Amino acid sequence: MKNRAINIHHYFLQDINPVVRFLILSDTIVMGSLGLLGPIFALFITDFITGGNEAVAGLAAGIYLFTKSVLQIPIAHMIDKIRGEKDDFWLMFIFTLLMSFVPLLYLIIHTPIQLYMVQFLLGFFTAFTFPTYMAIFTRHIDKEKEGTEWGVYFTLTDLTGAALAALGGFIAAYSGFPILIVSVVVVSVIGALLLWPIKPYLKMSS
Repeated sequence: MKNRAINIHHYFLQDINPVVRFLILSDTIVMGSLGLLGPIFALFITDFITGGNEAVAGLAAGIYLFTKSVLQIPIAHMIDKIRGEKDDFWLMFIFTLLMSFVPLLYLIIHTPIQLYMVQFLLGFFTAFTFPTYMAIFTRHIDKEKEGTEWGVYFTLTDLTGAALAALGGFIAAYSGFPILIVSVVVVSVIGALLLWPIKPYLKMSS
Protein backbone atom coordinates (compact mmCIF):
# COMPACT_ATOMS: atom_id res chain seq x y z
CA MET A 1 0.00 0.00 0.00
CA LYS A 2 1.30 3.45 -0.92
CA ASN A 3 2.05 5.89 1.84
CA ARG A 4 -0.58 8.63 1.63
CA ALA A 5 1.10 10.95 4.11
CA ILE A 6 2.51 14.17 2.71
CA ASN A 7 6.27 14.31 3.02
CA ILE A 8 7.33 17.28 5.11
CA HIS A 9 10.01 18.00 2.49
CA HIS A 10 7.29 19.28 0.18
CA TYR A 11 6.54 22.15 2.55
CA PHE A 12 10.19 23.21 2.22
CA LEU A 13 9.99 22.83 -1.57
CA GLN A 14 12.34 19.85 -1.69
CA ASP A 15 11.79 16.94 -4.10
CA ILE A 16 9.94 19.37 -6.41
CA ASN A 17 10.71 20.29 -10.00
CA PRO A 18 12.98 23.40 -9.89
CA VAL A 19 10.64 25.34 -12.20
CA VAL A 20 7.69 24.67 -9.91
CA ARG A 21 9.84 25.43 -6.86
CA PHE A 22 10.79 28.91 -8.06
CA LEU A 23 7.28 29.60 -9.31
CA ILE A 24 5.92 28.82 -5.85
CA LEU A 25 8.62 30.89 -4.15
CA SER A 26 7.98 33.82 -6.46
CA ASP A 27 4.21 33.83 -6.09
CA THR A 28 4.42 33.28 -2.34
CA ILE A 29 6.44 36.49 -2.06
CA VAL A 30 4.44 38.46 -4.64
CA MET A 31 1.08 37.45 -3.16
CA GLY A 32 2.44 38.07 0.31
CA SER A 33 3.44 41.60 -0.66
CA LEU A 34 -0.12 42.25 -1.81
CA GLY A 35 -1.28 40.98 1.56
CA LEU A 36 0.63 43.83 3.21
CA LEU A 37 -1.76 46.38 1.74
CA GLY A 38 -4.85 44.43 0.73
CA PRO A 39 -6.84 44.27 3.99
CA ILE A 40 -6.41 47.98 4.73
CA PHE A 41 -6.60 49.32 1.17
CA ALA A 42 -10.02 50.83 1.87
CA LEU A 43 -8.50 52.83 4.74
CA PHE A 44 -5.86 54.17 2.37
CA ILE A 45 -8.59 55.30 -0.04
CA THR A 46 -10.56 57.14 2.64
CA ASP A 47 -7.44 58.83 4.01
CA PHE A 48 -5.59 59.81 0.83
CA ILE A 49 -8.14 60.01 -1.99
CA THR A 50 -10.26 63.15 -2.13
CA GLY A 51 -13.86 62.07 -1.67
CA GLY A 52 -12.73 58.52 -1.01
CA ASN A 53 -15.38 56.34 0.65
CA GLU A 54 -16.77 52.81 0.61
CA ALA A 55 -18.28 53.28 -2.84
CA VAL A 56 -14.97 54.45 -4.31
CA ALA A 57 -13.15 51.49 -2.72
CA GLY A 58 -15.69 49.04 -4.09
CA LEU A 59 -15.58 50.49 -7.60
CA ALA A 60 -11.77 50.50 -7.57
CA ALA A 61 -11.71 46.81 -6.65
CA GLY A 62 -14.33 46.09 -9.31
CA ILE A 63 -12.34 47.83 -12.05
CA TYR A 64 -9.25 45.79 -11.21
CA LEU A 65 -11.11 42.46 -11.17
CA PHE A 66 -13.17 43.24 -14.27
CA THR A 67 -10.12 44.26 -16.31
CA LYS A 68 -8.13 41.21 -15.20
CA SER A 69 -11.00 38.82 -15.83
CA VAL A 70 -12.00 40.10 -19.27
CA LEU A 71 -8.46 40.16 -20.67
CA GLN A 72 -7.17 36.85 -19.29
CA ILE A 73 -8.85 34.55 -21.81
CA PRO A 74 -7.77 36.37 -25.01
CA ILE A 75 -4.25 36.68 -23.62
CA ALA A 76 -4.22 32.98 -22.72
CA HIS A 77 -5.48 32.12 -26.20
CA MET A 78 -2.71 34.24 -27.72
CA ILE A 79 0.09 32.54 -25.78
CA ASP A 80 -1.33 29.07 -26.52
CA LYS A 81 -1.01 29.76 -30.25
CA ILE A 82 2.73 30.47 -29.94
CA ARG A 83 4.81 27.31 -29.60
CA GLY A 84 7.59 27.13 -27.04
CA GLU A 85 7.82 28.79 -23.66
CA LYS A 86 9.78 31.88 -24.65
CA ASP A 87 6.66 34.03 -24.95
CA ASP A 88 5.22 32.66 -21.71
CA PHE A 89 8.36 33.40 -19.74
CA TRP A 90 8.97 36.91 -21.01
CA LEU A 91 5.35 37.98 -20.66
CA MET A 92 5.22 36.54 -17.14
CA PHE A 93 8.53 38.07 -16.08
CA ILE A 94 8.09 41.52 -17.60
CA PHE A 95 4.49 42.00 -16.53
CA THR A 96 5.15 40.69 -13.02
CA LEU A 97 7.87 43.33 -12.68
CA LEU A 98 5.59 46.02 -14.07
CA MET A 99 2.80 44.93 -11.74
CA SER A 100 5.24 45.14 -8.81
CA PHE A 101 5.90 48.84 -9.43
CA VAL A 102 2.26 49.90 -9.87
CA PRO A 103 1.67 50.53 -6.12
CA LEU A 104 4.15 53.42 -6.32
CA LEU A 105 1.45 55.29 -8.24
CA TYR A 106 -0.68 55.27 -5.08
CA LEU A 107 1.82 57.76 -3.64
CA ILE A 108 1.06 60.41 -6.26
CA ILE A 109 -2.68 60.08 -6.91
CA HIS A 110 -5.37 62.13 -5.16
CA THR A 111 -8.66 61.67 -7.01
CA PRO A 112 -11.00 58.74 -7.60
CA ILE A 113 -10.47 58.96 -11.38
CA GLN A 114 -6.72 58.63 -10.92
CA LEU A 115 -7.30 55.65 -8.62
CA TYR A 116 -9.53 53.97 -11.20
CA MET A 117 -6.85 54.43 -13.86
CA VAL A 118 -4.24 52.83 -11.62
CA GLN A 119 -6.59 49.92 -10.90
CA PHE A 120 -7.19 49.44 -14.62
CA LEU A 121 -3.42 49.40 -15.21
CA LEU A 122 -2.92 46.89 -12.41
CA GLY A 123 -5.65 44.66 -13.84
CA PHE A 124 -4.13 44.92 -17.33
CA PHE A 125 -0.68 43.86 -16.12
CA THR A 126 -2.06 41.07 -13.95
CA ALA A 127 -4.04 39.68 -16.88
CA PHE A 128 -0.72 38.83 -18.55
CA THR A 129 0.89 37.27 -15.48
CA PHE A 130 -1.84 34.82 -14.48
CA PRO A 131 -2.27 32.69 -17.65
CA THR A 132 1.47 32.63 -18.40
CA TYR A 133 2.26 31.56 -14.83
CA MET A 134 -0.38 28.83 -14.91
CA ALA A 135 0.77 27.58 -18.32
CA ILE A 136 4.36 27.13 -17.18
CA PHE A 137 3.34 25.66 -13.83
CA THR A 138 1.04 23.15 -15.54
CA ARG A 139 3.69 22.00 -18.00
CA HIS A 140 6.35 21.42 -15.34
CA ILE A 141 4.34 20.05 -12.44
CA ASP A 142 5.61 16.66 -11.29
CA LYS A 143 3.52 13.73 -12.42
CA GLU A 144 1.55 12.02 -9.64
CA LYS A 145 2.28 15.02 -7.38
CA GLU A 146 -0.18 17.43 -8.98
CA GLY A 147 -2.48 17.65 -5.97
CA THR A 148 0.38 17.90 -3.51
CA GLU A 149 2.21 20.66 -5.37
CA TRP A 150 -0.94 22.72 -5.91
CA GLY A 151 -1.70 22.18 -2.23
CA VAL A 152 1.76 23.39 -1.23
CA TYR A 153 1.33 26.41 -3.50
CA PHE A 154 -1.96 27.48 -1.94
CA THR A 155 -0.83 26.68 1.59
CA LEU A 156 2.34 28.76 1.36
CA THR A 157 0.73 31.69 -0.45
CA ASP A 158 -2.20 31.77 1.99
CA LEU A 159 -0.02 31.50 5.10
CA THR A 160 2.37 34.17 3.87
CA GLY A 161 -0.53 36.44 2.89
CA ALA A 162 -2.08 36.02 6.33
CA ALA A 163 1.18 36.81 8.14
CA LEU A 164 1.96 39.86 6.02
CA ALA A 165 -1.62 41.14 6.22
CA ALA A 166 -1.18 41.40 9.98
CA LEU A 167 2.24 42.98 9.56
CA GLY A 168 0.90 45.50 7.04
CA GLY A 169 -1.56 46.84 9.58
CA PHE A 170 1.24 47.49 12.07
CA ILE A 171 3.45 49.18 9.46
CA ALA A 172 0.60 51.47 8.36
CA ALA A 173 -0.29 52.32 11.95
CA TYR A 174 3.22 53.08 13.17
CA SER A 175 5.14 54.14 10.04
CA GLY A 176 2.41 55.37 7.70
CA PHE A 177 1.03 54.32 4.35
CA PRO A 178 3.96 55.65 2.23
CA ILE A 179 6.40 53.34 4.03
CA LEU A 180 3.94 50.48 3.68
CA ILE A 181 3.52 51.03 -0.06
CA VAL A 182 7.28 51.18 -0.63
CA SER A 183 7.59 47.95 1.36
CA VAL A 184 4.96 46.34 -0.88
CA VAL A 185 6.94 47.32 -3.98
CA VAL A 186 10.30 46.11 -2.62
CA VAL A 187 8.93 42.73 -1.54
CA SER A 188 7.01 42.29 -4.80
CA VAL A 189 10.06 43.08 -6.93
CA ILE A 190 12.06 40.46 -5.02
CA GLY A 191 9.32 37.95 -5.78
CA ALA A 192 9.31 38.90 -9.47
CA LEU A 193 13.09 38.47 -9.73
CA LEU A 194 12.77 34.94 -8.38
CA LEU A 195 11.18 34.02 -11.70
CA TRP A 196 14.49 34.52 -13.50
CA PRO A 197 16.14 31.25 -12.29
CA ILE A 198 13.54 29.16 -14.14
CA LYS A 199 14.69 30.46 -17.53
CA PRO A 200 17.38 27.77 -18.14
CA TYR A 201 14.83 25.01 -17.58
CA LEU A 202 12.34 26.24 -20.18
CA LYS A 203 12.00 25.46 -23.85
CA MET A 204 12.90 28.91 -25.10
CA SER A 205 12.89 28.13 -28.81
CA SER A 206 9.83 27.59 -31.00
